[in-house]
Amino acid sequence: MTSSKINETKNASDDGASENLLPIQTSNDSTKTTNGKLKALEEAITFSEALERTGYGKFNYLVIIVAGLILANVLLETSAVAFYMPVAHCDLELTNFRKGLLSAIGYVGMIISSHLWGFLADTKGRKRVIKPTLIAGFVVTVISSFAMDFWTMLCLRLINGIFVSGASATVYAYISEFHTDRTRSKAMMIASFIFAIGAMFMPFLSFAVINREWSLPLPFMGLVYKPWRLFVVVCGIPGLVCGIAMYFLPESPKFLLSINKQEETKEVLQKMYKVNGGKEKLVIPHLLSEEDTDEDVESSKNKKSYGILSFLQTMWNQTVPLFQRKYLRSTTIVCITQFWLYVITNGLYMWFPYIINAMGEFMKNNPGKNEYLCEIVYYKNEHLNENVDNSTIIDCPDKLENTTYMYSLLMEIIYVSTYAVITVIINRVSKKCIMVIMILSCSSCGLAAIWLPYTSISAILYVLLFLVGISINVLGAATVDLYPTKLRAMAMCVSLMMGRIGSVVGTNIVGALIADSCEMTFYISCFAMLSCAILILFLPRSITTETTATTKATTQENP
Repeated sequence: MTSSKINETKNASDDGASENLLPIQTSNDSTKTTNGKLKALEEAITFSEALERTGYGKFNYLVIIVAGLILANVLLETSAVAFYMPVAHCDLELTNFRKGLLSAIGYVGMIISSHLWGFLADTKGRKRVIKPTLIAGFVVTVISSFAMDFWTMLCLRLINGIFVSGASATVYAYISEFHTDRTRSKAMMIASFIFAIGAMFMPFLSFAVINREWSLPLPFMGLVYKPWRLFVVVCGIPGLVCGIAMYFLPESPKFLLSINKQEETKEVLQKMYKVNGGKEKLVIPHLLSEEDTDEDVESSKNKKSYGILSFLQTMWNQTVPLFQRKYLRSTTIVCITQFWLYVITNGLYMWFPYIINAMGEFMKNNPGKNEYLCEIVYYKNEHLNENVDNSTIIDCPDKLENTTYMYSLLMEIIYVSTYAVITVIINRVSKKCIMVIMILSCSSCGLAAIWLPYTSISAILYVLLFLVGISINVLGAATVDLYPTKLRAMAMCVSLMMGRIGSVVGTNIVGALIADSCEMTFYISCFAMLSCAILILFLPRSITTETTATTKATTQENP
């Protein structure tokens, strides 16, 4: 009996011991799992570090070239009207009021759609916005070349502006997210340099296409297809080329990572590495986002809700952070600066051929005589009014004066040269410094142009005023550094929306003031830009610098 109890006690003890062993084993498994996770976290790298491993080569050059052509397409689509508007005067029955509307309508399309495209780019993807809008924009451009009257052309150019807006702002975020902090600014300036080269070809294209003597009657449509109509199509071709090219380019890897698509992100990075010359497979461990937080993950989940109200609510939620305390100063300064930059570079530029033609005619008809720029504009306006009062028949011009091409070409050559210089120094000199110097110099040239009584010198200074447009691209490069991935495209779209409002305001207000208050037009524009130069000095540090420092600090605290 005693022996039996002893055996029972021993068995019970053994059973208890075996039961006690189970939690210990479980504890060991848990420890191993925890250690595995810690090891994975230790091996994890940031997105910037992974991007650095892909190298810098053919893939980057391809993205830069496509981005540059997209920017050039935006310029050609929106600014070409300044060249074909004078020769389309009779075909479209253009009055001065209608000219102002036609010049501004593309920007109106951009304004009303910028917010939507920014939201879609930040939630659905950069490529999913850029690719279809480029193709659709070209299709509308081709259709608009057959417009038989002013109102048809106006409606089609409005639709074209809506599609052009999709790619114009999103491309800044797209190109920036394929490059590290070290190469991003330079990449964006190279793209802007390509844009400047495209702009330089506009006078050549205009001269080569518009100044031809041919016409194609289309009796079944009731119109005659003239060179200026072909010029409209030619200016849209870069959009078609870029739209096709986007089929072969991947989505932004940084955007994919921001929506927690690790595997897709790694695939894009692998493709970049391979195209850049990598021979072995790139080893990429778990990727750490440098900007996104748990709030962002929750936000991305909320974006999956459906319905128009949910859509608008999500779009509102995407916009509000830009105007909250953290980003309010940046958003305000960027938007104000974009507004006035576009007032000059797009609004005032739409009247560039008119003013330059007037100065060219004065120098041709009065050799050796000098006059103030604004006095020439007043004389030109009085002469046109006399013709109207006397019922003088004014011929419909089919060509532009050579003076317009000459000064336009001069402007674009200086544009390209300046972009080349800035591309070299962008990583050595702060973007603030570049913008302030450009704005101060160009605004001073604009004021000097109306103060000096020397016609030829005033014409050159007037040309130099428009070089302030280079600051738009530098400001774009600075803007993408001021916001995190999830707000970047929206920030660019909102700022460019303000810029396009400036284009509309500038085009129409300048048209109303230039004939009677020419000097006031220049004073308002130039002094407003000088004020913007002061505001730029108050832009905060880039978000990339702050997030990199935060990431390093977190890594050191949690090894």
